[in-house]
Amino acid sequence: MLGLSAQAVVTGLLVPALVIWPHDRADAADGGDTVAFKISDPRISESSGLAASRRHPGVVYTHNDSGHGPQVYAVGPDGRTKATLTIAGARSRDWEGIALGRDETGAPALFIADIGDNLGGAWPYVTVYRVPEPAVLKDQALHAVAFRMKYQDGPRDAESILIDPRSNRLYIASKSRLFSGNGRLYAAPARLRTSGFNLLRKIADAPPTATDGAFAPDGRTFVLRTYFGATVYSAPGKRLADVSLPAQRQGESIAYTPDGRSLLAGSEGDDQPVWRVPVPAAALPSPTASPRTAGASTTRALPDRQPSTGKAVAFVVVVGLAVAGAVVIVRRRFR
Repeated sequence: MLGLSAQAVVTGLLVPALVIWPHDRADAADGGDTVAFKISDPRISESSGLAASRRHPGVVYTHNDSGHGPQVYAVGPDGRTKATLTIAGARSRDWEGIALGRDETGAPALFIADIGDNLGGAWPYVTVYRVPEPAVLKDQALHAVAFRMKYQDGPRDAESILIDPRSNRLYIASKSRLFSGNGRLYAAPARLRTSGFNLLRKIADAPPTATDGAFAPDGRTFVLRTYFGATVYSAPGKRLADVSLPAQRQGESIAYTPDGRSLLAGSEGDDQPVWRVPVPAAALPSPTASPRTAGASTTRALPDRQPSTGKAVAFVVVVGLAVAGAVVIVRRRFR
């Protein structure tokens, strides 16, 4: 087992290799990043998901990672908590994402994803909770409707939940471990049921370290982020552009602004900024598109293109050389 100094050497060599893949700097957004606000509530120390309200202008919803209670926080544009929503009937095992959608009557709803699995497949099923988005922001309890879900190909670790605003269909992107291949993108049934299990079917590959995702408000595009950057896709599955994100302590959340022209990128940690990042020109919303009139979405409205094999091979070669160099350095240092 390597000592602390040796681990630092290995980490220093590996991180640059990770940052250059899979996001191409050539088609990334050109500047314009600004801090939208800082989350100032000390209770929010592990913000692990973001969703921008269309009902309450300037408000975003967030929640903590595992080890905290079942609360969702409505945060205003000044970074202060406007309301604490306690999710009654929900268990906060490992919440990893939140998305806006609708209930069966068409009313605005929040979907909270208890989908994390740090043990790499120890949980036989995961749960997504749905609560109504409150019309008035105040501290209150909201009763949850629970949807239990199973992956068609076995348990997965996941951190990304997306809901197509046109069809209200729910998607989850799994997260793979380093060197274990791509993540996977799954579609839930068109209609979720509260009895039994909802089967998540794989429909595409996803970035290996996807930590969050979101659909644009008009449903024409969606984004998946990793710790180091993000990629915007169109529906039906064309990769449009890569987006460089500001350096963050542990970037685990992303959302579109209600106008669809910017991304909000957040991080775990105390007093962390939420960045506003311009959406690349190729992925800007249509001025005439509307979530309710854009047409029904299908499972093809998801990524079917991944970084080229050449990029993947280059990544593996770079990392391999980095590890080899680290080993040589360590051996020389500890002889």
